[in-house]
Amino acid sequence: MVAELTPERLAQVLRPKVDGAAHLHRLTADARLDLFLLVSSAAGVVGNAGQGNYAAANVFLDQLAHHRRALGLPGVSSRSAPGRARVSPPHADLDRMARLGHRALTPDQGRELVELALRQGAPHLVAWALDLPRLRETATTAATTGGGTAAVWRSLLPAPAPAAAAATVWPTAWPGCPRPNAPNASWPWSARRSRALGLRSTESVRPDQPLRELGMDSVTAVELRNRIGARIGAKLPATLLFDHPTAARLATHLLSTALAAGDRTTPATRPTRATTPASDEPVALVAMACRLPGGVSDPEGLWNLVAEGRDAVGPFPAERWDVAALYDPDPDAVGKSYAHEGGFLNDDDLTSFDAGFFGITPKEAAAMDPQQRLLMETAWEALERAGIVPAELAGSTTGVYVGMFGSDYLAGSRLDQLDGYVGTGSALSVASGRLAYALGLGGPALTVDTACSSSLVALHLAAQALRAGECDLALAGGVTVMVTPGTFVEFSRLRGLSPTGRCRSFSDDADGAIWAEGAGMVVLKRLSDARRDGDEVLAVLRGTAVNQDGRSQGLSAPNGPAQEQVIRRALELSGLRPADIDYVEAHGTGTTLGDPIEANALAEVFGDSRPQDHPLYLGSLKSNIGHAQAASGVIGLVKVVQSLRHRTLPRTLHADTPSRHVDWENSGLRLVRDTAPWPSSPGRTRRAGVSAFGISGTNAHVIVEEAPPVERVEGKDEVPPGKRLFVLSGRSGAALRGQAARLADHLTEEAGEDIALLDVAHTLARHRSHFERRAALVAGDRDELLLRLDALASGRAPSPRPAATGRARWPSSSPGTAVNGPAWASS
Repeated sequence: MVAELTPERLAQVLRPKVDGAAHLHRLTADARLDLFLLVSSAAGVVGNAGQGNYAAANVFLDQLAHHRRALGLPGVSSRSAPGRARVSPPHADLDRMARLGHRALTPDQGRELVELALRQGAPHLVAWALDLPRLRETATTAATTGGGTAAVWRSLLPAPAPAAAAATVWPTAWPGCPRPNAPNASWPWSARRSRALGLRSTESVRPDQPLRELGMDSVTAVELRNRIGARIGAKLPATLLFDHPTAARLATHLLSTALAAGDRTTPATRPTRATTPASDEPVALVAMACRLPGGVSDPEGLWNLVAEGRDAVGPFPAERWDVAALYDPDPDAVGKSYAHEGGFLNDDDLTSFDAGFFGITPKEAAAMDPQQRLLMETAWEALERAGIVPAELAGSTTGVYVGMFGSDYLAGSRLDQLDGYVGTGSALSVASGRLAYALGLGGPALTVDTACSSSLVALHLAAQALRAGECDLALAGGVTVMVTPGTFVEFSRLRGLSPTGRCRSFSDDADGAIWAEGAGMVVLKRLSDARRDGDEVLAVLRGTAVNQDGRSQGLSAPNGPAQEQVIRRALELSGLRPADIDYVEAHGTGTTLGDPIEANALAEVFGDSRPQDHPLYLGSLKSNIGHAQAASGVIGLVKVVQSLRHRTLPRTLHADTPSRHVDWENSGLRLVRDTAPWPSSPGRTRRAGVSAFGISGTNAHVIVEEAPPVERVEGKDEVPPGKRLFVLSGRSGAALRGQAARLADHLTEEAGEDIALLDVAHTLARHRSHFERRAALVAGDRDELLLRLDALASGRAPSPRPAATGRARWPSSSPGTAVNGPAWASS
């Protein structure tokens, strides 16, 4: 634009035409030429937004032709719209101009234009191929929305009718589009409209799909703004498509704008995010998700791991690292690790990320730190386990709180291929921001790095935000993936690794930490909100606290008094006494210094309050899987919640002889060396603490208690017999079959056998996302449902009746309609 032009921008565009033409004029002034032809552009007549310098350059050519004529020299300037010649604008630009009513000239038409100019003897001539019906629509749009080019065509076209009030225009503007208060109102966007706007994709547009993913750019965004403005009779801002990036959000905004313009009693208000007053009520944990070593893919798998006392530590991953070159039992070997085992995720957990599911391009996905990928997967799963359809959170105040370390995923590799995505792929801040972006969340989004206390600090911040009313729902968790063996090499130099490859938490055989990977995510609400929404509350967070070691015996050395203070602070904020706590999921890294410091701090807080028959029980998940670093706090919380629900304390491995550096006899502490029932007494609520301490000196402690009892409603379990409808969906046919297989596995597990089929049907229909590929199965009992799920998962036709499958299209007669496809899962 003119206001944005600088001398440099002017010179860059003026030089090729102005300098070239001026030199040619001077050098040929005495050459007695028969023809001096200047190829100009119609931009000098009608202007073109964003091309003030280009328009000026072409006007110079026109005036040079007049100047030469005044000197008695030949000169013709030929102006035309763009043509499809060997050197021409990209076809996308030509297509855009055609949609605006300006046709391209062919090379033959260009030659005829020059000949016409010579025959007429005019110093310059403007030629334009116009599509008058399309131009009339364009001019009307420009007049309505304040476009600057409408006056150029006014003499060629009849004056447009005055813009009608939005209330009158609305019924015919977008036929079939519902009013804003209609249920499931969505924008009727079809392939035809996608083509009309020059979008790369001509598939039906999903209501929640950013138009940018379909090829929308700044030019087509303004064009669409203009066309919509003309249809509803309103002047709309140029940033319309950037402020409302999806079809659904655009629909909501335009529907309310149009009706408000036609009905003065309807205030045209922007949607506002409700704020909740601050409170000190407990926070409910309503869902969890995790990925851990040992093939653990969910909280139930974690419980099976600890209940069975399994050890998930294994050899270094040969597919990632050169194990033979990395391992050396000599602690002094430079660049080597004297440990050769750790807790590692399955390779599928890191490589099976479905980028398209989250609207991410393959190139961008390749540049994403695997930690970001795991966070997106576990967050989505946690929401669905909470019975929340992720798409319905768009625009909400939901907060995202993530604990994570930076990684060297892209260090020194493929930077030339992934240029443009490296920053967002590796930035800590983007880990939480990408989650908020993918889900359209408007609450706080923070990534926390306080070393091994990161995820518990993130949980603390989420709980605080809920109580302060900054958000009404929060995702909190953490992740660690070891792309390179740098952590093992570094701690080999520090002599902090366990040469035996195990975290022997609080054991007399403790010989150091061993590192692990993992991810965990929990969904949090205020307890009153969870009860109002009918959520299943898995546990309640009574209080959280965070502090810092300050000066200790070294930057990375733990500090007992600081640990003691953070636990006391959490108890104080919970309104509880030390005697109210039954168990602590300890940090417990398995070092000869760290474990006694932690145990002695616990003894200072809890020792005096414990009778002999009611000690404070102590354990650590690190003995099963290793030290999962930034994720260790949240997965320790998941373990505690599962223990509360099963009312069982799983044993801590590798601790046959408790550490001699802890006075177990008089400390009031007892290490859980054998699986035992959770201690209880009539009227007593089961409670536990979870600790996490970072090498940075930041400590965190969380007090968690069992979920409050649920009031049973008389008659609720009286379900009439009969067939039920079970609906499944996925982004692809393979995903749909995968959903069927997972549901079948869930129903055949021990916990799944007690689930009522009516609950399954209700959850699938009302509390799961519905994607393009869909299937509907009818079954009257568990065996029949499992038969149909097995057939759907395998892609074969079940008997006696096939499942109905198909692909949903937008728009349809109903937002939930799927078009019938083949009779079983291959569709």
